[in-house]
Parts: sequence; structure tokens; C-alpha cells
Amino acid sequence: MSNSKDPHPAAGETRTTFVPPRHIESDELLGDSNQVFILHAGQMYTLRRTRENKLILTK
Repeated sequence: MSNSKDPHPAAGETRTTFVPPRHIESDELLGDSNQVFILHAGQMYTLRRTRENKLILTK
């Protein structure tokens, strides 16, 4: 096993790089609508904003 600080992983090892999650405002996704459809891995999901301003994701 190689040291995690080693810039060159040993043969057969892969190094993963941490990518921080993106922050997206819900208004950017929903716009003027209260729902948006999201296609993920061939499945359709609905993200909607309720009257109480909560978000619900359904399949």
C-alpha cells in the first residue's frame, strides 16, 4: 500500500480526487414553476416545491 501523500500511486493502485458537491439554489432548478423533471439513469423523477416551501423528490 502506498502512502496517501505519495503523488505517484503504486502500480495497480488508483488515486481518487475529492470533488466537493456543487451548491445549486432550488430557484435555479425550479424557476417560476413548482416542479421540475429530472432524468437519472433512465428513470424520471419529479422534484416539486410544496405550498409550505418544502421540496419533495418522487419517482
